[in-house]
Amino acid sequence: MAKRAEKAIRITGAAEHNLKNISLEIPRDKLVVITGISGSGKSSLAFDTIYAEGRRKYVESLSTYARQFLEQMQKPAVGEITGLPPTIAIEQRGASSNPRSTVATTTEIYDYFRLLFARVGQPHCWVCGKEITSQHSSQIVESILAHPEGMKIQICAPLVRGKKGEHKDIFAGIQREGFVRMRVDGAVYDVRNVPSLNKNKKHDIAAVVDRLIIKTGVRIRLADSVETALKLADGVLLVLMQEPNSSGRSLPEHGSGKSAGDDKWREVIYSEKFACPKHPQASLEELSPRLFSFNSPYGACKSCDGLGTILEFDPDLIVPDKTVSLEHGAIEAWRKGGKRMNILYNRLVKRFCRYMSVSKSMPFERVPNECSRILLYGTKSADEQKYSFWFEGVIPNLQRRWENTTSEFVKLRLSSYLSEQPCRSCGGARLRPEAVAVTVGGKNISELTGLSIEKAQEFFNKLKLDKEKTLIATQVLKEIKARLKFMVDVGLDYLTLDRRSGTLAGGEAQRIRLATQVGSGLVGVCYVLDEPTIGLHKRDNGRLLGILQRLSQLGNTVIVVEHDEDIIKSADRIIDIGPAAGDHGGEVVVQGDLQTVMRCRGSLTGEYLSGKKKIALPAQRRKYNLRKSIEVKGAFENNLKNIDVKFPLGVFSCVTGVSGSGKSTLVSQILLPACRRRLYASRDKPGRHKNILGISQIDKVIEIDQSPIGRTPRSNPATYTGVFDLIRKVFSMTREAKIRGYKPGRFSFNVKGGRCEYCRGQGTKKIEMHFLPDVYVTCQACRGKRYNPETLQVTYKGKNIADVLDMRIEESLDFFANFPKVLRVLRTLSEVGMGYMQLGQSSVTLSGGEAQRVKLSAELGKATTGHTLYLLDEPTTGLHFADIHNLLDVLQRLCDMGNTVVVIEHNLDVIKMADYIIDLGPEGGDAGGKIVAAGAPEEIIENKKSYTAKFLREKLQSEKR
Repeated sequence: MAKRAEKAIRITGAAEHNLKNISLEIPRDKLVVITGISGSGKSSLAFDTIYAEGRRKYVESLSTYARQFLEQMQKPAVGEITGLPPTIAIEQRGASSNPRSTVATTTEIYDYFRLLFARVGQPHCWVCGKEITSQHSSQIVESILAHPEGMKIQICAPLVRGKKGEHKDIFAGIQREGFVRMRVDGAVYDVRNVPSLNKNKKHDIAAVVDRLIIKTGVRIRLADSVETALKLADGVLLVLMQEPNSSGRSLPEHGSGKSAGDDKWREVIYSEKFACPKHPQASLEELSPRLFSFNSPYGACKSCDGLGTILEFDPDLIVPDKTVSLEHGAIEAWRKGGKRMNILYNRLVKRFCRYMSVSKSMPFERVPNECSRILLYGTKSADEQKYSFWFEGVIPNLQRRWENTTSEFVKLRLSSYLSEQPCRSCGGARLRPEAVAVTVGGKNISELTGLSIEKAQEFFNKLKLDKEKTLIATQVLKEIKARLKFMVDVGLDYLTLDRRSGTLAGGEAQRIRLATQVGSGLVGVCYVLDEPTIGLHKRDNGRLLGILQRLSQLGNTVIVVEHDEDIIKSADRIIDIGPAAGDHGGEVVVQGDLQTVMRCRGSLTGEYLSGKKKIALPAQRRKYNLRKSIEVKGAFENNLKNIDVKFPLGVFSCVTGVSGSGKSTLVSQILLPACRRRLYASRDKPGRHKNILGISQIDKVIEIDQSPIGRTPRSNPATYTGVFDLIRKVFSMTREAKIRGYKPGRFSFNVKGGRCEYCRGQGTKKIEMHFLPDVYVTCQACRGKRYNPETLQVTYKGKNIADVLDMRIEESLDFFANFPKVLRVLRTLSEVGMGYMQLGQSSVTLSGGEAQRVKLSAELGKATTGHTLYLLDEPTTGLHFADIHNLLDVLQRLCDMGNTVVVIEHNLDVIKMADYIIDLGPEGGDAGGKIVAAGAPEEIIENKKSYTAKFLREKLQSEKR
């Protein structure tokens, strides 16, 4: 054990998952990195032991009543942990899928925005855009008295503004109140001689409360008149002012027909409320934070309930292939409605073509715009007059069926043609018009959240407010600026504040939570992080490292599970778990500073850090041919700048660039959905682009990510790769199985017959505890074997089906050596570095890297045509240097078979092995979306504008030393 630290977390007998009863000390208030090969037990130590025990102790400190509302955590398999401070885990999980959750709400920046707008926001009329203010009576009096002495004024109470009618009840009410003059449509009348009004015209009516001249001693009379008028007109006051050098005539009376404008009277309207003088419907109550919340009924848009989008039928999904003609089924939504419905729709299309003089054999893209509009949206009254026929339209027809049908099947089919469209009422702003009409620094809250974090930081640094508002907003602005700075520091300056949390990558979501924690300023806490460098370009590593070091300097313990070379080398303490994965791991190989780890002979990590082992450059790169490629033309989704990109076929291509430069948009949102639509008639809608050429040169497109291969304990590597079906056939061919009449289904633990019915083939039973976590106990009937005794009596080479599931993959190679089909799948699993794993290991226990390699092995085990496109988004996530080495060998094998591999990656060990690199940038967000460089690694390193080229050049130079 390492030298005893003064302040340390002391762990004794940790045996969670594959940990081998390890004991160690972790220094407090330091940056500690836990590293090791994928599956060696790093997360088991950091999250399932340290964090789990810290949280469990906290929950146990609460009352029994409080504990029933919290998720209970089982005590980890550890003897004792002492010196453990409160723990906070910032994991690599996906962000909230709630459509109301955004970057701004997750970081609490939006809460401060709401407070800022409620306290110093400037309201505007949402009809005319004019600023509206509120003033109490004393302020109004001061404003009037500020005018020159001798000015004649009239205090009026506006009662009707721009409304039709005779308004006899208004006149009668004013007379009862004791007023003697009325102002009607700009002319003043005696209240007894008001003319009859035209009920079909709009009128303005006001009661004349007082007429006076501004001079010394008039304040008391003016204040009384102002208060009377405000009370009479529900908080609104009209003041008519006449300059002393004017003609001196009063307003025309008794229907003389002269307007206020003839006598140079100026109208000034005051309001106790936030209300527009010209548009009384545009009025606000007192500004409050809830008005700016799209999660509150007081602030949310009434049409979309604060979501900003509504589901509507999408023309691009209804007509997915515009090269198809109407007679051959261009209208996809009218093709699959059953025989009778298809006959009806064919008649409607024929009728449409006849009246509109459109050929049925004409491709949809060549149908005139007006005709395609009528086809999709139906005829308007002008169209009916012009063409002398009525047509409902495809989209109104689908909408009517959607609203009227009671069939779940029809609803499900029609829902595939729906997509999210911006709300027409709020334009995607999510808020009511009155909330959007409030501005700070010339921007409303929707425009502010539409900025990138970098642009928002720039806006608030330049924001100028008047003296009073500056005093009010000081603390709020301080919090906003601090949170924006933390977001920039963790490399997320390219994200827009209104971006939905569900669209964030795991690394982005984790860094947002990290920024939130840094903003909290807690001290004496143990932070446990899971690979915070995911999705981060080499350029931004320094900023993230500064954040982690700052946390430890404040007096926090920062434990990071990490494989990034820069983070490992900067750590105060490195703990290497291994020496291998699965049952071959779970031990502390070495712990200490960087030099200690590099000197350790048994440490794979140390050998790669010291350069004794490395991923060698390819002896010869494949030559790419841009004439034989898939070309994306005019890509302009998100921040892409109308770019044309070629992906050469038959080679290993890497898409690089700083975070937010548009890599995932190009590959995952445009290339992948477009290939799926063309090859499989998928209804996935690709991102905006003009065209894609060359898809006919491939026959399959496969995305291989790190998502779990299954979400239940029943799923395992054997079932996912399909080898378990072959193994069950092997057992069904044994002599004992044939005598008993057992078929392959007998050896499945998912169906009745051979499985243990007491645990339904799961091997464990869940027992619910009231104030304690649920307990999983081994099934007493089958003792965890999953099968009933009769099935387990059938053996092959002395082992039953349960024994085979418990067998390691490396052992099973010899066991099934006589079955080539089984052997081929098992060999691929072993070749991708999964030999340590049990065939029946539950998929929920696999790491992201392990799940990805299982998927790769499943692809390698299939017969290949050599025309498959494989797409991978950051496949090195969670992988050790040695795992990356294995992964690259597999990817190179796929290319050697004639397939095409396209990888989005930041890891330089992967980038340097590529045959072709597409570097996007130069920056993230709006400053990105362009092709900075393209070509072989040796070609792009000469590019001075590329950040990737700079770091790749250093990498290649160090490799050649």
